[in-house]
Parts: sequence; structure tokens; C-alpha cells
Amino acid sequence: MTLHAAYDPSNVFAKILRGEMPAVKVFEDDAVLAFMDVFPQSEGHVLLISKISTARNLLEAEPETLTALASATQRLARAVVKALGCDGVSVMQFNGEAGGQTVFHLHFHVIPRWAGRSLTGHGQAGMADMDQLKVTAAKIAAALL
Repeated sequence: MTLHAAYDPSNVFAKILRGEMPAVKVFEDDAVLAFMDVFPQSEGHVLLISKISTARNLLEAEPETLTALASATQRLARAVVKALGCDGVSVMQFNGEAGGQTVFHLHFHVIPRWAGRSLTGHGQAGMADMDQLKVTAAKIAAALL
């Protein structure tokens, strides 16, 4: 998809927000939902999406949406490092198909990184074990406190 198209309310993240698809949630507030990526690039890969905006990408996002997402992303990244003891964290955000975006609802990736471990390509990993995702989500959620 191009950078300039109408928002598609049938995208997977919109379905998650409406409760039509399941998600392993880490936390949510009025503006943001954080949940485990079911095709993780690394153990503990979390996605953050806006609950209030239909922006498809960063270029379309309202300033208040970006403020809420940036704050939540920082908070979540700190919790990921604390909970999982990783050596680093990558925060990624893709815009447009040519930019690597695969779901056209504004979102950020928080991906734990360990020295000596390679990262699986974006959208190329196999599906994660749901029970393991729940365990990891609980660890990260506990570290948010």
C-alpha cells in the first residue's frame, strides 16, 4: 500500500481493538494498547498501537497521538529491559509498504536484543507459542509497576 490511502477498518489491529481478534495484552490505557507480537522478531517483541487514531502511519498521525505513543513506548521499553534482562532494545516504526509496513494502522515495535543473538526479519518469523507469549507478557506487565 502507498503512503496515501484511506484507513482500512478491517486491518488486524482494528479488529484487535474491537475485540474481534485475540491479543496477548501487556497494558492499555485510554489512548494506547500494547500487546505481544504473534510473529516476534525476538523473545518479548511487543507492539504498541493507538486506540484513538485512524492514522495509518507516522506521517498521518496527530501530534497528541504521537505524544501518547512515544511516552508509552518509552515506558514499555524500560519494562522490557527490566523484565527480560536484555542487553538492548530496538524501537521500530515502519511507514508504507516500501518502508516495510505490513499492517496499516500506526504502531511501534519494541524488540528486546541480546548480544550474540540475531534478529529475525520483520514479518518473517514463525508464529509464537501463545502460552509462552502470555508468560512473557506477564513478566513485562509486572515490570511496568
